Amino acid sequence: MRAAVAGPIVLVGAGNMGGAMLSGWLGSGRDGSSIIVLDPSPSEAIKAKLAEKGASSYAVAPDGMIAGILFLAVKPQMMDTVLPTVARLVGPQTVVVSVAAGTTLASLSKHLGDAAMVRAMPNTPAMIGRGITGAYGNARVTDEQRGQVTDLLKVSGPVEWVSSEADIDAVTAVSGSGPAYVFYLVECMAEAGRKLGLPADLAMRLARETVSGAGELMRRSPDDAAQLRKNVTSPGGTTAAALSVLMADEGMQPLFDTALAAARKRAEELGS
Repeated sequence: MRAAVAGPIVLVGAGNMGGAMLSGWLGSGRDGSSIIVLDPSPSEAIKAKLAEKGASSYAVAPDGMIAGILFLAVKPQMMDTVLPTVARLVGPQTVVVSVAAGTTLASLSKHLGDAAMVRAMPNTPAMIGRGITGAYGNARVTDEQRGQVTDLLKVSGPVEWVSSEADIDAVTAVSGSGPAYVFYLVECMAEAGRKLGLPADLAMRLARETVSGAGELMRRSPDDAAQLRKNVTSPGGTTAAALSVLMADEGMQPLFDTALAAARKRAEELGS
């Protein structure tokens, strides 16, 4: 059995991502009294949930509080303002977890000292428990702390630990920003359908349900994505005709190569 966290779980920021993580923790049966939220203006829904589960909320942390896990879920541009206000919550046994894109462990250490630290990159499907998170921990993170952090993150979906901090920027490009690519794919499919003569609302329904259904099929199937594609592609058929365009030398792969490289570069810039 994993040892209990040495101190409360302190969540800084209960916006979309922080709120999603909080809902997952409380919904999974975690003791609400072990969770403290620091947010100057939590939503009414968050306040109701905290009250129901016996968790506490403060605009500013009470004096003398030391976090077991300090979970930073604020926007990257707010970090320099927020970090000095929570530095006193970090003790010898604290592990700090940041989900802010581009915020490096070095930048966190400037304010929080040489603590055990984890950079994590979840994505927005975490809001419905269907996300995936990439994580990297510095050398101060113990196996026990890594397990405790995994337990917190996995309420939103699988957790994949990477071997270098630089890999987190690549994770950001693939999965952190990835839902937006899928949503834009739906927009493009719907617009193409409209140009073929379908009513715009029907084209959108067809595209939306096709993408969400294909995603669910992929989740449930033991086959990989390439095999699933082959399963639906008859030689000389309509799908093959479309794929001959999408898989051409100038098709989707080089476009995604360029797009994800741009996302990773921007993540690196945010951390510089």
